[in-house]
Amino acid sequence: MSFLSLQGISKRYGDFTAIEQLDLEVERGEFLSLLGPSGCGKTTTLQMVAGFVTPSTGRILLDGRDITNERPEKRGIGVVFQSYALFPHMTVAGNVGFGLEMRKMKREQRAQRIAETLELVHLTGLDARYPKELSGGQRQRVAIARAIAMQPELLLLDEPMSNLDAKLREEMHIELRAIQKRLGITTILVTHDQVEAMTMSDRIAVMHGGKIAQLSTPFEAYERPATPFASTFLGRTNTLAGQVLRNNPRCAEVEVAGATLHVPREGRDVTGAVNVYIRPEKVRIANGDARVWGRVATRVFVGNQWLLVVETSLGRLHVAQPNHGAPPPDEGQDVGLAWTDDDLRVLSPEGNHGHA
Repeated sequence: MSFLSLQGISKRYGDFTAIEQLDLEVERGEFLSLLGPSGCGKTTTLQMVAGFVTPSTGRILLDGRDITNERPEKRGIGVVFQSYALFPHMTVAGNVGFGLEMRKMKREQRAQRIAETLELVHLTGLDARYPKELSGGQRQRVAIARAIAMQPELLLLDEPMSNLDAKLREEMHIELRAIQKRLGITTILVTHDQVEAMTMSDRIAVMHGGKIAQLSTPFEAYERPATPFASTFLGRTNTLAGQVLRNNPRCAEVEVAGATLHVPREGRDVTGAVNVYIRPEKVRIANGDARVWGRVATRVFVGNQWLLVVETSLGRLHVAQPNHGAPPPDEGQDVGLAWTDDDLRVLSPEGNHGHA
């Protein structure tokens, strides 16, 4: 039996359906991310698990216990909010120990738990400071410490890093994941940041329109998207509209702008109008083995790589080239582009709502 089980969960507000018949199983100790754009239902799902929102239909089971109608404080769940929700009039130690005090934990035990937790989040020595005296990253650590000091069965993170700058956010991804692994706490993260989800998660649930568009490991979600939405939302991709000519045992022959592409079928039979996808980093600049020729329209340097937009007969292709020291062809130059057939993906466009 899964540690957390959402069975047929729906949430309706009048005529608006935020979540529609959602089923989800989370294993003990797993780090799962709910990833999607604003309005996809990820925060509503988290709030139903936390007990802040009551489902319209369905059940929520935690370690076999039905918590669907339990009060939030009875669920044994820790929550870290986007705003951190620290008490400004309390010190760091006061914030971290607040829940323990409410549980009537003895002062000596409480002090020991606070000290151990602050050490875990690298805040030892800051226990007497107030939130206004801390940096954004330190305030976030206090919020995490307050949640894990309670030793919850389940930890819920609601966009906890959205207020941090890019460098600090990247550091916190690594630190928080290390803490989660060390403690073995089952954790659900809500985020719209694809890098955040891929960096931290054992599995990602890509959400769209109140449903899960794909549930898989970060690698599988990125390399083998199951739906057009998952393909376009999770990282950059090139989308080429085509028509299936025939299905072979291993691949589909797809006509795109007069050219025939051989695309792995991955066990699916595809017919009629389809979209062919290829990630920018899978396209390389080539000469002798070029699949298509084009002209560089845009060239941008971002440090570890170059991003190019190339106008071709197949359409506009985005190319990501690693920075090996020498710059790629400049804007206005003609280039050949190549790729491997195995890097192509094909999906039927039904239900594709485009980029989020």
